[in-house]
Amino acid sequence: MKLLVINSNDNVAVALEPISKGEAFKIGASSIVALEDIEKGHKIALEDIPRGANVIKYGFPIGHATEDIKAGQWVHSHNLKTNLGEILEYQYHPQKDEFKYQETHKTFMGYRRHDGRVGVRNEIWIIPTVSCVNRNAELIALKAREMYANAEGIDGIYDFKHPYGCSQLGEDHINTQKILANLVNHPNAAGVLVLGLGCENNNIEEFKKVLGKWEPGRVKFLVAQEVEDEIEEGLKLIGDLVEYASQFKREECPLSDLVIGLKCGGSDGFSGITANPLVGSFSDKLIVYGGSAVLTEVPEMFGAETILMNRAKDKEVFEKIVKLINDFKEYFMSYGQPIYENPSPGNKKGGITTLEEKSLGCTQKGGTSPVVDVLDYGGVVREKGLNLLYGPGNDMVASTALASAGCQIILFTTGRGTPLGTAVPTIKIATNSEIFNKKPHWMDFDAGRLLAGYTMEQLTQELLDFVVRVASGMPTKSEKMGFREIAIFKDGVTL
Repeated sequence: MKLLVINSNDNVAVALEPISKGEAFKIGASSIVALEDIEKGHKIALEDIPRGANVIKYGFPIGHATEDIKAGQWVHSHNLKTNLGEILEYQYHPQKDEFKYQETHKTFMGYRRHDGRVGVRNEIWIIPTVSCVNRNAELIALKAREMYANAEGIDGIYDFKHPYGCSQLGEDHINTQKILANLVNHPNAAGVLVLGLGCENNNIEEFKKVLGKWEPGRVKFLVAQEVEDEIEEGLKLIGDLVEYASQFKREECPLSDLVIGLKCGGSDGFSGITANPLVGSFSDKLIVYGGSAVLTEVPEMFGAETILMNRAKDKEVFEKIVKLINDFKEYFMSYGQPIYENPSPGNKKGGITTLEEKSLGCTQKGGTSPVVDVLDYGGVVREKGLNLLYGPGNDMVASTALASAGCQIILFTTGRGTPLGTAVPTIKIATNSEIFNKKPHWMDFDAGRLLAGYTMEQLTQELLDFVVRVASGMPTKSEKMGFREIAIFKDGVTL
């Protein structure tokens, strides 16, 4: 099979292999002949599409034809344009499908913290309050890893550098504090050293007001300007944290304790056909078992937002989704930028043309379960089930926001490939087997097998088992490569 028709209402198909001009195909009762060479992952017209008419994929419009398109022609940026506008009004049309929850005896081996939450790693984290001490944090982490390389039960010692903590105003400053505070409180961190300079806006005393309550044994504070040798003092505090963290042992925990982030980056024409639907199927299965999933990348909901809105558990959540979408559109508009300035060059090379097309593929990561809550940027998951999170499409900013929201693991689908990793284990799911085999040191799971005879049910169970192994201690490829980075959303001025 060289062509895939995703929905019976579609007027385009996706090339599963490169197509040569003159090749003939039987689609249902009709036949088409390719009028030009078409790359793998790109679209071919199944029928004549007049100028101005909608191009349909996934059963939904992904834009309109900018010229007459003949059956068999390549459909892409040269003859297809988005339908997206600006701020819209929405009506709530709730789905009537009942989503059934069930008990499961399937477990993973996690670390139960004193507050009841569960971590999938028993790590020591060093969180700088300000960028001025980034290198200090890095040096402490480097030396501590040498000193405690053989410490039993410690999964790693890591620092999380960032460029902020001073010279910020208003919401930017608050967002920095929220993200850092959420990381300090993350259950994957058994112990945390908060490292400050002393004169920054986000000094430790101010940061404590945002952090709230903390366990003195679990969280230590160090102001670099107040000690003679901050590296030496930092290592002493790390020693205390290692001793504290050693009390935690892996124990059986139900899947309902998992909070999984859903992310995509470097998408291609197969993202919405293989990896994203697979992650959506996984998300549904996890939620059936009482777990939680978090979907972000708000700009990549544009064009598919009504699908999520109609799955809101009630009118209040629907209104939150409307605000989520329109607030992000207003963010673009406030800078005079088009809200549809997406997909990226890599997306387009892989076969994605418009933001609607990308969004209809991206939102499939959220499966079919009800949307139970909408989180602001810097928010933390409180409701079990599918949550939406305010955040951009930028891979590192969005991944950090997911970790900050309490996700212990992130499922990251990609067709172009990326080595990216953040504060929590990041599982790379390939949309096609070619990139999985080409980048074995990047990729963790091959969803491209859905195009080679594997069923969705088979791979969903396999992915669930894989996530359980990661949650129980198996390192991801990005962890093995040492990718441990964070990025914080910035909107305003820098002093």
